[in-house]
Order: sequence, then C-alpha cells, then structure tokens
Amino acid sequence: MYSKIMLPVDLNEEESWSKALPTALTLCRSFDASLHLVTVLPDYNMPIVGSYFPKDFAKNAHEAIAEAQRAFIKANVPADVRAQSVIVDGSPWEAIIKVAKQLDIDLIVMASHNKRKFADYVLGPNAEHVVHHAKMSVMIVR
Repeated sequence: MYSKIMLPVDLNEEESWSKALPTALTLCRSFDASLHLVTVLPDYNMPIVGSYFPKDFAKNAHEAIAEAQRAFIKANVPADVRAQSVIVDGSPWEAIIKVAKQLDIDLIVMASHNKRKFADYVLGPNAEHVVHHAKMSVMIVR
C-alpha cells in the first residue's frame, strides 16, 4: 500500500517527531517502505533575507543539518528500515508538499505539535496546510 513514507522533523523540536516517528517506523516495517526524513530550513537565499547573514550561511546551515540528520537517523531509526535524509528550503508546509511530490511519496506522517496560539490547538499551522494542500495521504499523529 505504501512504498515511500515521509516524516517531517524539526531536529530542535522533539515534539515534531517523538510520537510520529514510532508510527512511521511501524508503517515502514508493515509495508516494507522506505522512510524519508525531511527537515525544512528557512530560505536564506532570498535577497532581502540573505543580506543579513554571512555569505556562506546557507551552505553551512545545510552541512550542519545534514550531519545532525545523519546522527538522528543513526540514533533513532533501526537498521531494518531504509532511511533517507532530505533537507529543503522554504516555508515548512510548502517545502514538505513540494519534496513529497518530487520524491513520489505515498504517505506523509507528521505530528501536530505547535500549541503557541489558541487556533493551533486543533491541528497546528503547518500540519493543517499540509493536510489541505497535499495530493497524497497525510497521517497526523497526536
């Protein structure tokens, strides 16, 4: 049923993966699917934004996140699950949908974790946008 499962993770926010990761791993094992861990970085290459950061900031940020994702996979993804590290730039929900299309993802598994505003208690802003705009299945884990 599923061959490619995506799990968006914010490596600085354990709530973004602590409940969703076990679900994604179970689904990967059940369907012999691969797991694609996605981290979204803000788009520092935009001229108005990039002018406030050092010249190599985006490159260095990508390298640091790539290393952090490798460590995350080593620490949290068992060897029997095929995992791929993916880093994209942009707004979180738009980047998640874009890379899901590019990778031909069957299922996006994500946590609903942002409870900073009253409106976010229901779902979370990024999860809500992904649910409404994604063309593939989305599973929200609470």
